[in-house]
Amino acid sequence: MAACFAVGIAVGWWLRASGGPRPVGDTVSVHRPVEAPSSQSEGEKAHTAAVGAPVATSGTPTIGAAPRGVEPGGAIEVLQRHRLRMPIDGTGVDSFKGDFAERRAGHGGHTHEAVDILAARNTPIHAIEEGTIAKLFESKAGGHTIYQFDPTERFAYYYAHLERYADGLHEGQRVAAGDVIGYVGTSGNAPPGTPHLHFAIFEVGPEKRWWKGEALDPYLVFKK
Repeated sequence: MAACFAVGIAVGWWLRASGGPRPVGDTVSVHRPVEAPSSQSEGEKAHTAAVGAPVATSGTPTIGAAPRGVEPGGAIEVLQRHRLRMPIDGTGVDSFKGDFAERRAGHGGHTHEAVDILAARNTPIHAIEEGTIAKLFESKAGGHTIYQFDPTERFAYYYAHLERYADGLHEGQRVAAGDVIGYVGTSGNAPPGTPHLHFAIFEVGPEKRWWKGEALDPYLVFKK
């Protein structure tokens, strides 16, 4: 009995010292997300939060400053109130993610500032909303290109690397959302085996220069 009494005292002392045995569930580790240290600036963090980590289809991904036009009442919010449609049927907005900020080779490694929509050659390209054909332009880089103004002429939409224009398309022409304005191709500096539409959105100044404006991320515009 003396031995049992001694063992009881020892066990009691151990329980007080250790707080007693833990429940079985406590032995399972629970993984919680931990924010890793980052050298990004606040602007870069805001950009990453807004559009996610860039996913490169060509070139090297990059993270720049906070995207333009996302402030309340800014250009992107204004465009989100427009009734826009995709320029190519069957395109998902998630395919745009990160393409705008992608760094491209050549000419000092410029930022893409557009999205590339892969599609079969001669796939119809549609006007994303009503407006006016501001310019049909031929360039070494873009090939057969179209600049279209929105109804307010505050924004310009740029369609490049076309195989050809829609029959009869001309500058000054009024178009409705969904009108076929051209066809997917590889004109300009597009890879010959990769037909696609290079699509960009610009906010132009009061001078309404179709060739000059501030680029806006189509992913943010279409992702409501």
